[in-house]
Amino acid sequence: MLNKKESRKKRHRSLRKRVSGTSERPRLAVFRSTRHIYAQVIDDLVQRTLVSATDIEEALRAVKATKKDRAKQVGVAVAKKCLEKGIDKVVFDRAGYKYHGRVSALAEGAREAGLKF
Repeated sequence: MLNKKESRKKRHRSLRKRVSGTSERPRLAVFRSTRHIYAQVIDDLVQRTLVSATDIEEALRAVKATKKDRAKQVGVAVAKKCLEKGIDKVVFDRAGYKYHGRVSALAEGAREAGLKF
């Protein structure tokens, strides 16, 4: 029997068979720990992280808000960094998490800031 973490990893492996980032449409990968949330924009063809954002960064750490609000701010931050680098389209990789709560808040923030997926 698999525990929660192993089940999520299994779902992520299954999802990654279908979702891949290219230089035209890199992959926006989300990692959610119990306290923080991380987002990376990855070009899988050259195996390189192009942009990353997290709620641990100085600019986002100063703001006191709920975890869901911080996730939305991370989405906005990663979108701004992407647009600065000329990336406007991405493929969303929820990494085996449900598209709910902080994961959907991050996606919503990124969409509002101008990313398309």
